[in-house]
Amino acid sequence: MTADVEPQDRDMAVNYDAENMEKQQDVKTSPHYQDAFGDEEFAEVKYKVLNWWQCGFLMVSETVSLGILSLPAVVAELGLAPAIVLLLFLGLMATYTGYVIGQFKWRYPHIHSMADAGEVLLGAFGREVFGTGQLLLIIFVSASHILTFSVAMNTITDHGTCTIVFGVVGLVLSFLLCLPRTLLNISWLSLVSFVSILTAVIIAMVGVGIERPGKGNIQAAVDTSLYNAFLAVCNIVFSFSGHVAFFSFMAELKDPKDYPKSLCLLQGIDLVLYMVASVVIYCYAGQDVTSPALGSASPIVRKVAYGIALPTIVIAGVVNGHVACKYVYVRLFRNSDRMHKRDWVATGSWIAIGAVVWLLAWIIAEAIPVFNNLLSLIASLFASWFTYGFSAIFWLHMNRGQYFATPTKILLTCVNIFIIGVACCICGLGLYASGKALHDNPSSASFSCANNA
Repeated sequence: MTADVEPQDRDMAVNYDAENMEKQQDVKTSPHYQDAFGDEEFAEVKYKVLNWWQCGFLMVSETVSLGILSLPAVVAELGLAPAIVLLLFLGLMATYTGYVIGQFKWRYPHIHSMADAGEVLLGAFGREVFGTGQLLLIIFVSASHILTFSVAMNTITDHGTCTIVFGVVGLVLSFLLCLPRTLLNISWLSLVSFVSILTAVIIAMVGVGIERPGKGNIQAAVDTSLYNAFLAVCNIVFSFSGHVAFFSFMAELKDPKDYPKSLCLLQGIDLVLYMVASVVIYCYAGQDVTSPALGSASPIVRKVAYGIALPTIVIAGVVNGHVACKYVYVRLFRNSDRMHKRDWVATGSWIAIGAVVWLLAWIIAEAIPVFNNLLSLIASLFASWFTYGFSAIFWLHMNRGQYFATPTKILLTCVNIFIIGVACCICGLGLYASGKALHDNPSSASFSCANNA
């Protein structure tokens, strides 16, 4: 049978086998090659139990929450036409970079977090840098959820008590809901979160549409400054900033190959919802639309919308906080039987990690109590890289030596280099804009009892 094979086919087969062996060797020599959760056949606590749709709604819950509330104000700042173009462009680019994260996970199955990905790229140094960045980003996002919870409670109760008290209530609720150790238990909450934010945004759109506070004051393009424009762009970036948790979600899938279906569920929902909500609310609320956008409705509609949005404000923060806690927990007990135990050491460690994570988030929320500026700072420092830049670097790492092998590779090489440039631009100019905003804003009093609604 060997004689029947053409010499060219044999050469192609040999090259293919050699390439596969090289890739496999690359994986096997990578640090901590074994799956983070190991063999769970007889485990007391099992993690790898998510279906694709459960993973998808976790991603939706983590991503489609706070960001959507800032988008109508982004449209007002940039103008209708540029805002729509940027939403589509950054959303489609986020879909591509999300898929690259999946490719990287398939190539290196041991990856559980951005820290593991950083170790593949840069060794121990990369692990610490990427891990620290991931932890900081997620804690900042969790802080923004606590901040929004206090805004919502001040709106609902007409500033019924000190804002710090509302922040503490948000802290306690988030900590308690974060106690389940597996994402499967959190995934059921994510369905509630999605229904909550969807209903709240619909109520806000209907309320603003009936009252029309903007009185038709719509502008296709506006004369804005670089400073204000980049504050707005950072808010769009933040609305697509769920990528930092994608490795963790994939690690708890029954079959990691189902990840593209989860990603499509996320990106289909967030792109449609972002476009519809931001355009509709802006068209009726006009140039004076607030951020968060629920504040543009009448006092009664605003209270109802914030009340319905409370589950997503809390649960979406819990999903992020859970990922932060899991990163620390896995790092402590990786490849240890303790990972799957329910004894007092395992349970006590999880509770202690959760308490520290949420306490840090609360401190940040009280220290930077301005919604837009906090989102801009997060997007500039972290989301620009975790959502865009690092995914492009992952692609370049996986395809090193093949950048110009085929026309498709040449095109993708150019695309990924362009994405890295976009990330650099967002990070640099966004840091300038958000830093200036935090410095100039006179209302940013830290640890204040004042009404932040």
